[in-house]
Parts: sequence; structure tokens; C-alpha cells
Amino acid sequence: MTQVSAPAQLGFLTVLHEASGYLGGYLVTNVWGRPLEFRLTTAVQPNRVQQILYGQTLPGYLHGELIGKTLIEKTSAAATLIFTDRQAVLDLRNNMDIPVIWVATDDASHAEDVLMIRPSANSRPALVANPKFANDLSRIQSVMDQLDSNLDLIEPFARIREAISEARKLGVTSRG
Repeated sequence: MTQVSAPAQLGFLTVLHEASGYLGGYLVTNVWGRPLEFRLTTAVQPNRVQQILYGQTLPGYLHGELIGKTLIEKTSAAATLIFTDRQAVLDLRNNMDIPVIWVATDDASHAEDVLMIRPSANSRPALVANPKFANDLSRIQSVMDQLDSNLDLIEPFARIREAISEARKLGVTSRG
């Protein structure tokens, strides 16, 4: 009897830095980009003591552990892969057993401590993972093989930002 694997679900996680602090938005979609679940956080503002104590590890802690992990744990639709548009979110992989991929719209070829999944080419962004988890490559590739080659991996982040803006207008302040 052949086991049929469930279709992949994709997570898209971004963290915005605003005057009020850092806030995150997380969208889970099917492989065609249709939304299954959306979560957002309230703003988190590290104080000066935290900035000093965490030093250069603060962005990874805020983006990955504090904001990203919280959003994913509160989401019922489980993602097979998580895409992010923020390099610091790659630290999320240290706390979760889900591969995390940075959709690097900037030139990622000069980024330090990254594992290149796909270089940028033909107006497609580079895809980069956390180098500590090179074993994720086969899991990542099996999900990537399910994706439509025309799927825009940048577009969901615009939807997340717009949804956060709309949620503010509606007075929704905490969903994470």
C-alpha cells in the first residue's frame, strides 16, 4: 500500500519594525497561495537593557524566537515550509522542526552564514536557509517540487502587510 503524503502548506512570516516596536504577521497558504490562516502580534519594543544584554543576537531572538515562534505555535494550520523576507527569521529554525527559507530580494550572495537553496536568477529572488540545518535540503526540495513554478514567493508578504494595516483600522490589536 502506497502512502500518499498530504499536500504541502506554506507559511509566510514577516516582521515589521515601526516606531511602536517590532510586530509580526504570519500567513499559512496552500501550494497555490490561497490563505488558510492568518495571525499577527502586537508590537514588541526591547528596552535598552535588553538591547545591551542581547547585543548582536537581539534581531534573531526578536524575529525568530519571540515573534515567529509565538505566531507559529498559536496557528492551527501547520506549515511544511516557512518562507520569510527577513534574514533574522532564519534563527526561528533553532526553535522549530520546520525548515525556514529566506526569500532574499536583496543580493544574498554576500550574506554570511547562509545556505544557498537557489541563487537569484531571471527576476526570481534567491532562496536561503540556515546553514546549521543542511539536513533540511531534501525536505525543502520535496516541497519545492510541489510548487507551481509561477508561484510568486514575494507577493504573500505584501498581503501580510496590507492585512496588518487593515486589522489596525478595524481595531484588531492582538492575534498572536
